[in-house]
Amino acid sequence: MCTRFVYNGIDKIVGFNFDIDLSVWDHTVITEENRFYIGIKMPDGMYHSFHGINKNGNVGTLLYVHGNENARYIESEDCITISELTEKFIKAEISFDKALDIVKKKKIIYAPDATMQAMLSDKKGRVLIIEPGIGYRYEQENFSLITNYSILKPDITKPYIVSGDTRYEVAKELLTGYDKDFSVNDAFKVLKSVSQKDLWATRVSFVYSTEKNKVYYVLNNDFSNVFEFQF
Repeated sequence: MCTRFVYNGIDKIVGFNFDIDLSVWDHTVITEENRFYIGIKMPDGMYHSFHGINKNGNVGTLLYVHGNENARYIESEDCITISELTEKFIKAEISFDKALDIVKKKKIIYAPDATMQAMLSDKKGRVLIIEPGIGYRYEQENFSLITNYSILKPDITKPYIVSGDTRYEVAKELLTGYDKDFSVNDAFKVLKSVSQKDLWATRVSFVYSTEKNKVYYVLNNDFSNVFEFQF
């Protein structure tokens, strides 16, 4: 359960809520010279960057989605997993244009251990929504928004919408009401409005200002205590 958006105002601002069951994934916030990311500990013992920001303005995030058979994992040179693609983008091993080229030419599939979709964005405010087995969308709108259901073909995941889960609708209504002066504080207001509690609580919320090249983040819904990381 996560929420991600990009708002293209005077400043290009990214917001992300990382909602997770602590018994499922071990995570920690990691800051490096060129990367800020929520490290996810994988079987190789390493903390991988599937949700993070590069100094060059690349921002990538994975979001859980109910899987579809067309995106199941297979070993093939014609395929790339959504997790590998997203991490390469966060590491700046590939550019936004290269990521777009990859989704045009290769089949995007799930990793063996999780069914995820992704949003990639760059410092220009360009957005790439990728839904394995369904397709992709390139856009550069006033704002882009995604949660844990399909944007491209909503009917596919509609049966799996959790009762009472209105995060997408709430965030969309708020984002629609803002103008070009959308700020970091406004982004946190949106994230707070859709933050989660209990088992799948919001563990990390981050906001990235491309203009300042700075990350602002809070832990465990403590929106009164904002940390900052300057690239």
